[in-house]
Amino acid sequence: MRTNKENELHFLSPDEFPLLSKIDSPSDVKNIPREMLRTLVKEVREFLVDSVSQTGGHLGAGLGTVELAVALHYIFDSPVDKLVWDTGHQAYPHKILTGRKERMQTLRKLNGLSGFLRRSESEHDIFGAGHASTAIS
Repeated sequence: MRTNKENELHFLSPDEFPLLSKIDSPSDVKNIPREMLRTLVKEVREFLVDSVSQTGGHLGAGLGTVELAVALHYIFDSPVDKLVWDTGHQAYPHKILTGRKERMQTLRKLNGLSGFLRRSESEHDIFGAGHASTAIS
């Protein structure tokens, strides 16, 4: 995501994110050749940094779970297999990989993508998680 002259958000082209631009669901992650997973991780990380730098939000927790999110969605079958995230901020990469990347520009905005996990937002969010340790409560 970058801003134009009017300081409006817009998404980067598929040329800049060739793998990520093809991901609309966890099943798309499974179709990526294993040797390309590191490239996908790199693209998710760059996309996350661009997104959060424009919208605000917690960046560190999500950056720490990029590899984990890619691996979990590559191996498991969400939403059949239930993925548990400790905080919503850890789940930003999960949101990107579960069909919400186009909405990342609305993160934490009125009527936009929630900064936390929200069941009403996606079938891949199995419960609402807010601040740390809500996953175990």
